[in-house]
Amino acid sequence: MSSSQRWDDVDFYFAGHLAPEDDALQAALRDSEAAQLPHINVTPTQGKLLRLLAEMQGARTILEIGTLGGYSTIWLARALPADGRLVSLEYNARHADVAARNIARAGLDRVVEVRVGPALESLPKLADENPPPFDLVFIDADKANNAHYVEWALRLTRAGSVIIVDNVVRGGGVIDDLSTDPDIRGTRAAIELIATHPRLSGTAIQTVGSKGYDGFALARVLA
Repeated sequence: MSSSQRWDDVDFYFAGHLAPEDDALQAALRDSEAAQLPHINVTPTQGKLLRLLAEMQGARTILEIGTLGGYSTIWLARALPADGRLVSLEYNARHADVAARNIARAGLDRVVEVRVGPALESLPKLADENPPPFDLVFIDADKANNAHYVEWALRLTRAGSVIIVDNVVRGGGVIDDLSTDPDIRGTRAAIELIATHPRLSGTAIQTVGSKGYDGFALARVLA
């Protein structure tokens, strides 16, 4: 058995016991596939981790940068109280349409708002609204702008908020300081920002699973 097959099998085992998908989650994946969205959504176990982190945080407000088909959005929104709020930013209007339908079917459209457009244009507009600080920010969009997204997350959070950056390992490419790949350069910039910013304390975790070899960064806002 290959290593990748073993990773898949272990993920399937963990998901079946610890992160089973209900009809709404399964339908979100089916509709995303039918709409030919990229197969880059989080796995069930990763989705459950996001929900648990939001619940442990006692999150009432969540910002998601990168909606795709709304699969991770559903996991996160289920951690919110009835009067909670999740704002999700999606560049692609077609992806946002799929996500909005998936979110509504899950009964979460009362707490979730999907905004369409480049995140670096949506974020200043959001900041101009002077919203209450977000308790948790999940960054899973174009990797080239990861550092910019972390900077905006800092502007929109408070002491104690949590920032999660997905896909930071890049199959090990993150260690290549000579890479010209914008995704690797952007991810390295985000890691270095987390490492040096006086308002952040963070770490990064390598993972293997049905999405291959990857990982995420996790940071806490200190002040």
